[in-house]
Amino acid sequence: MWRLLKHSAGVANHAAAELFPGYFAVIMATGATSIASYLLELRLMAIALLMANLLAYGILCLLTLIRLVRYPKRLVGDMIDHARGPGFFTIVAGTCILGTQLYIVTGNDALAAMFWWIGVTLWFVIMYLFFIAVTTRAEKPNLSSGINGAWLLAAVSTHSVSILTALLPWSGSTDLRLFFAMCMFLIGCMLYLAIITLIFYRLTFLKVTVESLTPPYWINMGAVAIATLAGSTLILRANEGGILADFQPFLLGFTVFFWATASWWFPLLVGLMLWRHLIRRHRIVYEPQLWSMVFPLAMYTTGTLRLSAALNIPFLMRIPELMIWLALLAWIATSASMFHHFSRLARIPRA
Repeated sequence: MWRLLKHSAGVANHAAAELFPGYFAVIMATGATSIASYLLELRLMAIALLMANLLAYGILCLLTLIRLVRYPKRLVGDMIDHARGPGFFTIVAGTCILGTQLYIVTGNDALAAMFWWIGVTLWFVIMYLFFIAVTTRAEKPNLSSGINGAWLLAAVSTHSVSILTALLPWSGSTDLRLFFAMCMFLIGCMLYLAIITLIFYRLTFLKVTVESLTPPYWINMGAVAIATLAGSTLILRANEGGILADFQPFLLGFTVFFWATASWWFPLLVGLMLWRHLIRRHRIVYEPQLWSMVFPLAMYTTGTLRLSAALNIPFLMRIPELMIWLALLAWIATSASMFHHFSRLARIPRA
């Protein structure tokens, strides 16, 4: 027993030391898949995914706290790293998406509000720490090695705050809450448009290899998919009147723009993955960044579903009715690969 406990503690300590900053993408992908399942009447699947997400969130929070206490230099080193640093935004996005998942699947306002407070606080801390750190860093990488799709997590995290803010009831002014939600939506749009320009330039004018074409480039699609969901949520709230009513035409156009952009990215990313794995024969192995491919599929499903409701155009529902099965398949395959990976790392030595 003592040997087992000692080994388990060693595994947890090693996991905390080597924890990938973007591992909260597991929470993002699982939450988005659960929300889509619930809205498409797959209630048991949605509840099962919620239970799994709460467990995963607790484990990741514990490992992050251990890392903060025992390995602060590694954590700071990741924060100032142009390639790994953006992964910290998954903590914000995962927290807010889990809060949204709780609100939609269980209707628990109080628990969802707690995640809102945590998410907003983390947004301010991580957003400004990261951008101050990379701006003031003395030695900076070139564009080729310094930027990838993970940078768009800054926009994703901001839109996740907007969605949860727009959904949750509270005792204060409704106009104040919805104005804040709209401001966060617009900040997320600004971040996406600024960062995607650099990413698009990097993809089309600089050398791309199978090693550099990593799964986070799928966030090119995921970022506009969650922007679609944020915009659709605001449009649905604008239908109730209040401060958002005056902005409704603008929100309609901008939201459709982002949905069309997400739709454009999907075939391109599929083609690039086929080039990477079929033509260039790059082997698929489990890595935490694979969750960056699951999240866009689930979020595109949910975003399209809510856009259909916001625009009152039922024919769009055909897309999420098909996409949900692709999202679930991707989630199951990635989860199986993750558990297989962990089982190999955590083998208990025989007595």
